[in-house]
Formats: sequence, C-alpha cells, structure tokens
Amino acid sequence: MSTRELAELSGPAAASTLTADSIIVLPTGSIEHHGPHLPLATDLIIADMLSSMVVDAAASTGLDVWRLAPLAYTKSNEHHWAVGTMWIGWDTLMRTLLDIGQSVAATPAKTLVFYNGHGGNTALLMVALREIRIAYGLRTFLMNASVPAGDGTDGPDERGFGIHGGHGETSIVMALRPDLVDLSPAERWVPDQIADFEHVKFNGGAVAFGWTSDDFGPSGVIGDPTVSTAEWGAELVERSIAKGVAELGEIARFNR
Repeated sequence: MSTRELAELSGPAAASTLTADSIIVLPTGSIEHHGPHLPLATDLIIADMLSSMVVDAAASTGLDVWRLAPLAYTKSNEHHWAVGTMWIGWDTLMRTLLDIGQSVAATPAKTLVFYNGHGGNTALLMVALREIRIAYGLRTFLMNASVPAGDGTDGPDERGFGIHGGHGETSIVMALRPDLVDLSPAERWVPDQIADFEHVKFNGGAVAFGWTSDDFGPSGVIGDPTVSTAEWGAELVERSIAKGVAELGEIARFNR
C-alpha cells in the first residue's frame, strides 16, 4: 500500500489489509499556549508530523504499521489561564481513548500505540494502556516524541526544565514549520528557585507536584527558547525518527 494512513483506506480495504500483526499508531497532541513565539498547535504539529515520519520509516523496514488521524484536543488545563488553550476534561479524554481502543479491537489488528507530543497527556495515557488492555485484549504501548529538557550537554543549560516552549521544542517546530515561529518576543523562563531541589522535581524526582504553566513566569514558557535553531531541530527530528523506528521494531516483537 502506498499510504500508511489508515483513514485513507476504504472499509473493505482496511478489513482485508490489517492482520493480527498490524500496529495501529494514534498520535496525541494538544492545542495550548506555548508562549509568544510558538503556535498553539505546537504539540499537535510535533505529534502529527513526527508520527507520520516514524510510521513511514518503520513501514519501509517491513513493519506492518498504520497511523490514525491525531487527537488534537486533550488534557491541557495546566494552561487554562492563557487565551487560545483548548482542552477536554481528563474523564472525557479517558473515555475517548477507551472508545478508540474498542474501535481498534473491532479490526483484525491487535496492537495500539499512542505517539504522544504533550506531556500533560502522559499520566492519563499510562492509565489508558492498562484499561484498554484489560477491556479489549489489545497490546498497548506509549511512545513519546523526543524533546531534551536542556541539561547543558544535550542542548543549552535549561537546568533540566526545558519542558514547555523551550529550546528543544522550539527548535523542532522551527525545523518542521518555520513559518509559525517568531523568536523576537522569546524569553528565558527557567525556575531557578527550585532547580537545586533534590527531591521535588518536574522530571524524575521522588516528589511530584501539581502546577500550572504560569506558576514560574507570566509567559507560560518553561525553558529557554532564545537560542533555538532549525538545524538543532532537524537533528532532533532525525533522532526521533530513528528512535521511533527502533521502538516500533521492539513493539512488533513483543509477546511473539
């Protein structure tokens, strides 16, 4: 098949093409504030475009992988204060994921993969993996777009806080959709006041915390987009493709 977009097939074609070995990939993005320099659709663009590249590259290696149209409206109320953010409730998203899982289970395919571009979705997606597994018997997996958080080695020193509108994310959008990025109003917003904490952290700390994106500055940015480049973004895109193909290869071999 020339397309790997499942929705571009007819119903009978999907029924005859999909098998128990087929992998269905659902991109999950968001529509939310990303500061003054990035579009509201940043996470959707990343999830949509990267998942398409990953699926096409994986298919070229012989994997039986197909992509669904992305989910745009998801769990984004950590940015509720900012005009333009569009979100649905956690329970609405969970019900939506379960319903899509039920729909996939009605096909010959037995594997569903979420390809996520928005960190605010992660906890719910993790819960959905098991709920769909139990309810519908699918093998379920979560993949994430690769965006380094900026530790001074892999990107500039954002003290590990480049998680939202920072250097990595901005660079990726500059590579994918440069027409939508304007760095002139970009500013560094890194929460230095908690950067030295040992236990309470955004990523990997023993103690998690509830937050909204304006807790650390009025722009809603968490990171440093000021020195972002399309060249760095292109490298991150290539990394994501290679990583995604490798991950789908292991998923294809899982439980065989």
